[in-house]
Amino acid sequence: MSIEKTLFGTLPDGKNVFQYTMKNANGMVVKVINYGGIITSILVPDKQGNIEDVALGYDSLEQYVNDKNYLGAIVGRVANRIAGASINIDGKIYNLAKNNGNNCLHGGINGFHRRLWDVETGHSDRGETICLHYISKDGEEGFPGNVDVHVTYTLTSKNALIFDFKAKTDKKTIVNITQHTSVNLSAGKQKNILDHELQLFAKQFLPCDESQIPTGEFSLVNATPFNFTQQKRIGSEIDNDSEQLRYGSGFDHTWILDKTPINALALAARLVEPSSGRILEVLTTEPGIHFYSGNFIANNTKGKNGLTYGHRYGLALETQHFPDSINKPHFPSVILDVGKEFTSTTIFEFKTGN
Repeated sequence: MSIEKTLFGTLPDGKNVFQYTMKNANGMVVKVINYGGIITSILVPDKQGNIEDVALGYDSLEQYVNDKNYLGAIVGRVANRIAGASINIDGKIYNLAKNNGNNCLHGGINGFHRRLWDVETGHSDRGETICLHYISKDGEEGFPGNVDVHVTYTLTSKNALIFDFKAKTDKKTIVNITQHTSVNLSAGKQKNILDHELQLFAKQFLPCDESQIPTGEFSLVNATPFNFTQQKRIGSEIDNDSEQLRYGSGFDHTWILDKTPINALALAARLVEPSSGRILEVLTTEPGIHFYSGNFIANNTKGKNGLTYGHRYGLALETQHFPDSINKPHFPSVILDVGKEFTSTTIFEFKTGN
């Protein structure tokens, strides 16, 4: 196993962006750039041993700089939506960047996905590592506190990609970091993800209002299109006449994971692409998983490797705390206090089957 470093491009301010390539003995390859901590490629075998790229992305840095889909990026300091782009911490109101209608989405206009991260490469007992570090300044995108963030990507010998997130603050704040890699396990042979089959280990989900802010209810998935308790073709009910599906233009919701305790590392999702035989299993310590079916990927988006992306071309399985948690006291807390550490682990395990 080894890590290679190459120049990927130069930002408008003249700073260089590098790409780091991890490989294991099975031929799995993961490529990461230090702009946004973006995973640009994940190459994994299909059932016949063909190694192909299953992660959506772009050929150039300029495309990533202009990207509106968060492809492959670290998102934070608070993933997902915050209602009204406003938070109240101990009676003090902080106004955040509005970048999703009246709401704050994925950390704001210039969240973690648009930041240049420091990188150290190394090796642990689990495999090769890329360690990214960034200090989010007090007031950045309106959030309080200087937040010191470490994200480690580890590629194991068993074709697992591990995400470890850590953060500390010098002022009480909120933190909810995730990884926003979008995948198409057919490696571009299928023009959308509707024939992928998904199982979510969750009996409840969070319904949203028309601006995609959770209403605060915990709803059972039974007898709804949101029931993925058994493996199911994603396209089977995605266009049902459901108010919730209309609000998200498809699936763009958080499921409440069944696991106990809620911070235990456990299986959250299983994604299967029948034609290639590729399987992605997602394990996490997070209480929720947000399934986004690529509803807002614009048609004729120029992707990498000569591919053209479009509506529902890829999907994201974002492990995280619940959206708008700061405004929903009964949701798991996203508050980070001084002297405490935010920690989170998610694992993408790639396998093959018939």
